Amino acid sequence: MSILNVKNLSHGFGDRAIFNDVSFRLLKGEHIGLIGANGEGKSTFMNIITGKIEPDDGNIEWSKRVRVGYMDQHTALESGTSIRDALKEAFKYLFDLENEMNEICDKMASASPEELEVLMDDMGTIQDILTLNDFYIIDSKVEEVAKGLGLSDVGLDKDVSDLSGGQRTKILLAKLLLEKPDILLLDEPTNYLDEQHIEWLKIYLQNYENAFILISHDLPFLNSVINLIYHMENQELNRYVGSYDEFMQVYEAKKQQLEAAYKKQQQEISDLEDFIARNKARVSTRNMAMSRKKKLDKIDRIELAREKPKPEFNFKSARTSGKLIFETKDLVIGYDEPLSKPLNLRMERGQKIAIVGANGLGKTTLVNSILGNINPISGEVELGDYLHIGYFEQEIKGANYNTCIEEVWQEFPGYTQYEIRAALAKCGLTTKHIESKVLVLSGGEQAKVRLCKLINSETNVLVLDEPTNHLDADAKDELKKAVREYKGSLLLICHEPEFYRDVVTDVWNCESWTTKIV
Repeated sequence: MSILNVKNLSHGFGDRAIFNDVSFRLLKGEHIGLIGANGEGKSTFMNIITGKIEPDDGNIEWSKRVRVGYMDQHTALESGTSIRDALKEAFKYLFDLENEMNEICDKMASASPEELEVLMDDMGTIQDILTLNDFYIIDSKVEEVAKGLGLSDVGLDKDVSDLSGGQRTKILLAKLLLEKPDILLLDEPTNYLDEQHIEWLKIYLQNYENAFILISHDLPFLNSVINLIYHMENQELNRYVGSYDEFMQVYEAKKQQLEAAYKKQQQEISDLEDFIARNKARVSTRNMAMSRKKKLDKIDRIELAREKPKPEFNFKSARTSGKLIFETKDLVIGYDEPLSKPLNLRMERGQKIAIVGANGLGKTTLVNSILGNINPISGEVELGDYLHIGYFEQEIKGANYNTCIEEVWQEFPGYTQYEIRAALAKCGLTTKHIESKVLVLSGGEQAKVRLCKLINSETNVLVLDEPTNHLDADAKDELKKAVREYKGSLLLICHEPEFYRDVVTDVWNCESWTTKIV
C-alpha cells in the first residue's frame, strides 16, 4: 500500500534548479535512504513533502490518516519543561483519550441503561487503544528511549532550556521515536549522537516496523538500516533496491555503460560529420552526404552528467609551535556544576588527539576551556608558545545573511574577488553556491564555507569539533586526507571511528574523567 506519492516534482531557488520532473513513492514498511552530494536537495525534498515548502510544480499525495513524524531541529522546546515532560508529550493523544475515558466514567453515574451500554462500548474501545499503545507503561518506554540516546545521563528532570543544541536535538529524536508514526522522516539523526547511541539507534531502526526516509552521510550507519535507495543527482531522483553497497555496484556499472555508449556515439557522430564535410560539395557524393546528414540529425544524443566539483582541502602551516601545546593543572570544567574530575592533561607538538565519549559529558566544554573561551570551575590551563590555532566550531548560532563571498572576504579583506571565488570553488562550491547567501545553503555547503576560511588561515594547531557533521562522502574523504597530511598538531572531537581511527596518535575518552554516570 502506497503511503506517499510524489509526481512530476520540479523545484528551484532563483535560477538554480534542484529537481526537474522527478517522481517518488513510499510503500508501507519501506526503509529508504535518501542520498546525494551536499546541495542536491535532500533536505529541500523533506521540506516539500512535509508542506514546509511549496514546490514550483508537481503533486504530493499522502494516503488518508497517515501519521508523519519529522525530526525538525528548529522546533522550539518550551522553557520550564523537564526532559521527561517533553518526552511524554509524544503520548499527548493517549492522555487526551484517558481524559475522555474519565469523562465517560463521570457520565455513567447518571446515564440511562441504553446510554450506559453506549458509554461502556466507548470506554472499552478507548481502553483497548490505551493498552495496545503501551499507555500504562509510558514511564518505562520514556526511560528506555532516553537511556538509548544518552538523555538519562543528562538527567530527565533537567530543564530543556539548560541544554546544548545537540542535547535538544536528542530530545526531538527521542520524542519522535516514542510517537511511533506511520512514517519517520530523519534528517542526519546521528549528527549529535556518539558511537554507543548510534549503535542503539541502528538496532532500533533495523527492527522498526513502519516506514522511514533517512538522510545520512554516515554511510556504515545508513548501509545497515535501509533496504531501498533514492539517489539525487543532477536534478534527477532514481530508485535502487537494496543496501548502499549494492546501490554503488549498480550505479558504477550504469555509469561505465553510459560512458562506453557515449564514446561509441561520439565516434559515430565524428565519422558522420567527417563524411559530410568531405562529400557535400561533390555532385557525385552529395546525395550520400545528405543521407548521412539526416541520420546525424536523428541521433538521440547521449549526455553525460556534469561532474560535480570535488573539494580539495589543504591546510596552510604557520611557523612551528613550541614543544608544549597546552597543559592543564587540576582543571575542572563545567558551568553551574562540575563536568569533570580535576584534569591534568598535556599535549605536545605533533600529537593528533581524538576526544571521544558520550554526548553531554563536556568534550566541547573542555576544548573551549583550553582555548580560554569559557572560564573553568577551578584549575588552570597553560598554553604553549607561538601557537596559531584554527578552530572549527560544532554549532554556529544565528542566521547568516552574508553571501559566501562576503563571509570569506570579511576574514581575508586583502584577497581579490577572484581569489575569494577560487578559494570557495576549491572547497567544492559552484558559482551559484558562491553567490548565494550562507543562510540558504545546506548544512554541508555551510560547513564547506567555514572550512574555506580555516584552510586559508596559517595554523600550527587545528581544533575541530565534529567537522564531519553534514559533509558528504567526497568532502569527508578529502578532509580526512587533509588532516592526515597536516604538519601541525590536531585536537579532534568526532563520533565516527572510520574518520579518526587511522588519523590520530592518541584517543582521550572523556568517560574516564567525567563526574556523570555513564
